[in-house]
Amino acid sequence: MARASETFARTYPAEPASVARARAEIARFMSVAGGGPRLIDAVRLAVSEAVTNSVRHAYRAGDRGEVRIVALLAGGALEVVVSDDGRGVCADAPRGERGLGFGLGVIAEVADRLTIAPGRGGGTDVRMRFGVRRCANPDPGSAALGGL
Repeated sequence: MARASETFARTYPAEPASVARARAEIARFMSVAGGGPRLIDAVRLAVSEAVTNSVRHAYRAGDRGEVRIVALLAGGALEVVVSDDGRGVCADAPRGERGLGFGLGVIAEVADRLTIAPGRGGGTDVRMRFGVRRCANPDPGSAALGGL
């Protein structure tokens, strides 16, 4: 079972202010878990892009919704899922309405693996995987995470 310091689970309202909040909180989680600067930057950027897509595209104007982030650090990898219960990724929507533009390309570039799938109850799950390794740290009582 993963230790609390190796798991992250938060729910945010699907509104623009949540993007910065999610970005800061995932970076704090990675820092406490011992993530190095490059790994923290990659995770922060990927999560920011995925949350932005949910905020911008998942719900119709005026609808309230949520964006969930779950991250688990285990077995040499960080698995992150950003999910919503919105409209889902619609292949027949105009490109600007699909959310299939620049942001997902950024995520694909910084993550080792990216999967986009329909959520269980509707919406979209964006799954990201980042390889990590435990690194020796000058402090003998701790370990740092390296990656990328």
